[in-house]
Amino acid sequence: MGSYVLRRVLQMIPVFFGATLLIFLMVYTLPGDPIAAMFGDKAADPATVANLRHKFYLDQPLWKQYLHYMGNVLTLDFGTSFTGRPVSEIMADAFPVTIRLALVAFFFEIVIGLTLGLLSGLKRGSFADTLVLVLTLVVISIPVFVLGYIAQTIFAIDLGWVTATVQDSKDITQLILPGLVLASLSLAYVARLTRTSIGENLRADYIRTATAKGLPRRTIIGRHLLRNSLIPVVTFLGTDLGALMGGAIVTEGIFNIAGVGNILYRAINQKEGPTVVGVVTVLVLVYLVASLVVDLLYAVLDPRIRYA
Repeated sequence: MGSYVLRRVLQMIPVFFGATLLIFLMVYTLPGDPIAAMFGDKAADPATVANLRHKFYLDQPLWKQYLHYMGNVLTLDFGTSFTGRPVSEIMADAFPVTIRLALVAFFFEIVIGLTLGLLSGLKRGSFADTLVLVLTLVVISIPVFVLGYIAQTIFAIDLGWVTATVQDSKDITQLILPGLVLASLSLAYVARLTRTSIGENLRADYIRTATAKGLPRRTIIGRHLLRNSLIPVVTFLGTDLGALMGGAIVTEGIFNIAGVGNILYRAINQKEGPTVVGVVTVLVLVYLVASLVVDLLYAVLDPRIRYA
């Protein structure tokens, strides 16, 4: 087990450097001068521009810029934004908000998605199964921004159950509606994936054997069927946690949440390279750690899996 974890951590290193390199190249090779953009329509003093380019290391070749950035990242220094504020300080304000929102969405994704998938998988061909398939297909077909505006209009404006925008991101109750909107697409996929996995395992030999031995239905479902059926679902959930954080741009924009998505959107519009690269670097780490945790959970769900 220890050797497997060590191998997986070592495999994460080139993936991390490769992903950050691609992001760095994409951000810093975009057309336009971010320093000139800071002054807008005003004429900038050439000496001031040169000084700022030197300050942000933009007067160096791209490969030197990347090495300089990664050297700072290893000391947890993500640089300074073009506004003069440390990127780590910006992320310290934004990430807790998005983490709370993502955890609320993740809760809905697990509870509602697994419940619907289990119900649909155990009663395939029934009215409940058909209803789940239709509802999840509708959710998948509707874009998140449309679903968000519909939810906002119905529950905030028409019914007045919640505020139209999030006033206090520390109040979990205000994050319920945006969390549900953020989780909607993933929730539908979890339900359909769980249904398919349960349907396949219901026809497996070990389920027929457990039934023939006279084991209680609760034991068959909980100990045998569900644990084996959850392996592909856990894989999806593990990678989706990072996707929820990175994909919160639309939801945070609709509900005016000052999280990572909002910060990232504004940074891209303003050509804030250091902020964009810093945020995406942390998101890459979230993906990699989530992937490692998922791999380790396989042996818990299915004891037949062994790490060589």
